[in-house]
Amino acid sequence: MKRLAYIYCLLMIPVAFVFYSCNKIKAYDVKTVIDLNEGWTFQMKGDTAWLPAHVPGCVHTDLLSNNKIPDPFYRANEKALQWIDKEDWIYSCEFELDKEQIDHKQIDLVFEGLDTYAKVYLNDKPVLQADNMFRTWRTDITDLLMEGTNHLKIEFVSAITVGLEKLEALGYGLPAVNDQSENGGLGNKRVSIFTRKAPYHFGWDWGPRFVTSGIWRPVKLIMTDHAEILNTHFKQVYITREEANIDAVVEVKTPEAGNYRISIQSDNNSKTYISNAFDLEEGPNTLVLPFLIKDPKLWWPNGMGDQNLYKFKTLLSKNNTLTDSLSETIGIRSIELVRKPDTAGASFYFRVNGKAVFAKGANYIPNDNFLARVSDEKYESIISSAAEANMNMIRVWGGGIYENDIFYDLCDKYGLMVWQDFMFACSMYPGDHTFLENVRQEAIDNVKRLRNHASLALWCGNNEIDVAWCEGNTDCGWRWKEKYTKKQKKYIWHSYDTLFHNILPDVVEQYDGILEYWPSSPQADWGVHASYESTSGDRHFWGVWHGKLPFSAFYENVGRFMSEYGFQSFPSMPSIKKFTLPEDRDVLSDVMLSHQRSGRGNSLILKYMKDLYPVPKEFEKLLYLGQVLQAEGIKQAIHAHRANKPYCMGTLYWQLNDCWPAASWSSIDYYTSWKALHYFARKAYQPVILAFIPDDEKIIISVCSDSEQEQTVQLSYAIKNFKGEVLEEHTLDTELNPERSVIAATIDKKTMARNYNTKEIFLEARLADSKKVIARELYFADVPKNLHLPEVTLESTIQKSGDELSVELASDKLVRNVYLYFEGCNTQFSDNYFDLLPGEKTTVSCKISEEIKVEEKELLIISLNDILNP
Repeated sequence: MKRLAYIYCLLMIPVAFVFYSCNKIKAYDVKTVIDLNEGWTFQMKGDTAWLPAHVPGCVHTDLLSNNKIPDPFYRANEKALQWIDKEDWIYSCEFELDKEQIDHKQIDLVFEGLDTYAKVYLNDKPVLQADNMFRTWRTDITDLLMEGTNHLKIEFVSAITVGLEKLEALGYGLPAVNDQSENGGLGNKRVSIFTRKAPYHFGWDWGPRFVTSGIWRPVKLIMTDHAEILNTHFKQVYITREEANIDAVVEVKTPEAGNYRISIQSDNNSKTYISNAFDLEEGPNTLVLPFLIKDPKLWWPNGMGDQNLYKFKTLLSKNNTLTDSLSETIGIRSIELVRKPDTAGASFYFRVNGKAVFAKGANYIPNDNFLARVSDEKYESIISSAAEANMNMIRVWGGGIYENDIFYDLCDKYGLMVWQDFMFACSMYPGDHTFLENVRQEAIDNVKRLRNHASLALWCGNNEIDVAWCEGNTDCGWRWKEKYTKKQKKYIWHSYDTLFHNILPDVVEQYDGILEYWPSSPQADWGVHASYESTSGDRHFWGVWHGKLPFSAFYENVGRFMSEYGFQSFPSMPSIKKFTLPEDRDVLSDVMLSHQRSGRGNSLILKYMKDLYPVPKEFEKLLYLGQVLQAEGIKQAIHAHRANKPYCMGTLYWQLNDCWPAASWSSIDYYTSWKALHYFARKAYQPVILAFIPDDEKIIISVCSDSEQEQTVQLSYAIKNFKGEVLEEHTLDTELNPERSVIAATIDKKTMARNYNTKEIFLEARLADSKKVIARELYFADVPKNLHLPEVTLESTIQKSGDELSVELASDKLVRNVYLYFEGCNTQFSDNYFDLLPGEKTTVSCKISEEIKVEEKELLIISLNDILNP
């Protein structure tokens, strides 16, 4: 049995040497793994002082924890911290090993993530040079370790310095429209594209510019004397409800040739699926072990069934002695991207276990600019919130990172299919051999790391690059090509073609072999650029927002799969208070503008608001109304997409979450508070909804269903006034159809306007089966600012039971978009921003945290009625 290693990390200060007890050891049956994640120190190159560092972490958070910089997210501190990325930084750690440990035949140093240009030294000997944030770096250090004290040092070279050198060597810049080089003091020198690092670190139109460096994922030593399992790919070759045919593709590294046995067992050793002997050569070996599971418990997306997971263990032995084992958790399922020609163009949808899936979800960005401080609890909050909002898909967008393992574990757990972009977005990239080979290794690392996850549904090459460059067409694109000579354009396109049409699909085919690769989002087909008229592929629609089109344009612009569209809002007042002072709380203040990265963002919010609502003068009401505006717009988009099933088979709004506190397109803010949009999305993504789809002459009531069975149901719709009095009512039978949305009824606009004052009525539609109401929706025939909503006094009853607080609300008149919150804190109610119908009681609840003392905190309520009746 291995003796516990004691490792010490040296903090150097002028007078004394202080030793920090370092890291934990994980003792396996057959190999030893020592974590090197504690007790690090760091310094700016050229300084003499050393400071404690956190690993995983980055230089910004280390400076913050040592009180050397202010909170980067507070007020407008970002601008004063741009000096950090121009410097080089050194991280250092000392650890001790005994003779038994250094006598292992093989000892590897493993970095799961180095950000980004790093020179690694062990006992003053160079052992590794890293140049890619997204790769795992593993190197043999067996002959360099010493009994006793060992010194590990990492020099991080500024990504800006290296980027400027590469820019000068190329001789001209490449498109990188979201690189905030000006904010970083670089003028128009955009260097993000030269470095394999999270693109959003250089800024985006929803995030700040913090170009980090440091040890951003764990560090460890792996010690072994025997053959080692490097990886097992559970390749799901053919899956049905009756049987699962799986190839276990096992990668093994052996110190010597010989006869070995590989077995695949259940994790609790209760069952062996297959066990074969192999003659292996010295070095790397890849073996395939096919096995069969009868009557498998299948993994299903959220809302379609259970998320069943299997735990498998791969065992490697020689002469009946175990040399290594590796455990993996997988879900058994088949996932296909179906692109089949039809009369309208070609389909684009996902089929899981033989069933077509209407994808409902959002685009996901990293949860923080400083990645290591995203806790497991925050990951769970974001992913569980997506599942709670009835989502079944998340798109991991290409300007962030290949996420941590816990993200995909949670998507497996909650049934969220993952559309996985490779990390390229809104830019063109170099095409030299060194860069392309670096990307190839990056892709191999991440495909191998992620491919066993049940949630993984698609590999996508990049975000919006094909549509931006628009090769071979002068009538589309973002006008990038105009800036370059013919020779330069040829080189830039050849680089793109090599990377996204050859290297990445080849890696996916070789190392995954099951899931499909899609070259760019959006794209109509391989070699066919996407447009707002595309009838195939996926589509991004930004006519609303960037194009300033009204929300009604969502009804007129529906593609086969809507993978991006969105609208901005501000965080709520409790969130705003966390990063501002009272004098900052104006949308035109320097601080609020510094937390708005879409150049026209605030003006666009106000433009749309003015078109539809009276613009409040009070800051807090403006924040509230901005969220209602966003939610109403995106709800219309989701309804338009679902009402067009099966022509449209997916809707992913931009965006789910935030990386810092700011005005953005998110439905969950940086502090994990649900905005109005998230509440609206939860209703719009319910399995069965009613959607009002208006055009110039009529209002269509569409029944949209994700249910598996066709069913006859009853639709009731009524015209009511704001007192709840029924002016006209209709009842009819219609159907829930699992394959398509159904037009259940139409209402003539002119007739309704002739018979009623449209400023004083609303339509209420209810869908019921034999037992209960299964869907309800309201429709207003005029824009909100024209409605004669009455002044109301809400009746409220608050009750506290244990750690739960319930609020019962009632009114004798219609109240729109009721928003409840406690002064000074973020509280997630079971429902919010809802409409309260006359004569009905609605009860909402929330968990009471230590932050909320009911006796001290005042419950505040805002509604659209308050805005219209100031």
